[in-house]
Amino acid sequence: MSRNAQVVRQWLLLERLERSKGASLDELVDCLPLESPRNPRTIRRDLEALEARFPLLTERRRGKTVWRLLDGYDRSLRLTFSQTELMALVFSKDLLRPLDGTELKSSLDSAFNKMAAALPADGASFIGHLRDFFSVGLGPHKKYREHRDTIDCLTRAISRSRTVQMRYFSASRNATARRNVDPYRLWYAQGALYLIGHCHLRRDVRLFSVDRIRSISMTNDPCQMPLGFDVDEYVANALSVMRGAPIEVRLQFDRKAAPWVRDREWHRSQRLETGRGGTLVMTLRVADTPELVGWILSFGSQVKVLSPESLRGRVREEAGKILRA
Repeated sequence: MSRNAQVVRQWLLLERLERSKGASLDELVDCLPLESPRNPRTIRRDLEALEARFPLLTERRRGKTVWRLLDGYDRSLRLTFSQTELMALVFSKDLLRPLDGTELKSSLDSAFNKMAAALPADGASFIGHLRDFFSVGLGPHKKYREHRDTIDCLTRAISRSRTVQMRYFSASRNATARRNVDPYRLWYAQGALYLIGHCHLRRDVRLFSVDRIRSISMTNDPCQMPLGFDVDEYVANALSVMRGAPIEVRLQFDRKAAPWVRDREWHRSQRLETGRGGTLVMTLRVADTPELVGWILSFGSQVKVLSPESLRGRVREEAGKILRA
């Protein structure tokens, strides 16, 4: 059973209990979507899990067991934030500006507004002044307002562990084809949103750019992420997005670029050592893709490829094409 589906189901049960002064097992089962498990034993286990985290009580009414929340219990926020915590909230909200118009961003905005409403007057005023001295530069990114329905469908399919059917445009093949995909996770990287999922056509886990999905619908076919599959590990070798066979790369940066390069984590595998004359040598293990060549070229004459020789050749060839363009 999907962990996401279990969490969503328990959240729906809690919402039902908040809207009433109690509900029987049958009434709680009826509040769930038709595609959710409706086995009373499953719902009882959900209620037991909720009892461990919320003041949930049981009582007998007309011969039936009824679950209800403790009188006076209020799940709304009653929080006090420090200035640095407020800055972190504003920062996280602004980072998702490319998702404006989508349900994900709307939910974040709603949560943020509720937090602000729970603050004392001086705290709420402080939020408005934060932007006078703190702002976020996003850099190049895609906009997803027109892809709201696609993102909403994917979110539902992931939470309910359902296969999606979609028409997907492949840039490498310059063609649109129908795909059935078991969705595992939405992944936001380098200013773009991707779907990680198992493609029935390719019989393998693939990365799909959300903005290239031309149409999508959720099927009734159940799916499940394989045991042992690690989404984070799946994308670990990518320098930013592209995946490929990993290679060990050694780069030498001149003394002008060294301080700037040293101050950043470009990839989790990177190792740094000081070279002669203030140069910096970086060793990293990343996917061998055109993305790697482009990244190296972005440093211009301030970087030299020490190894492998095959990568040196591709960088030299690409630089020549730029000059001849």
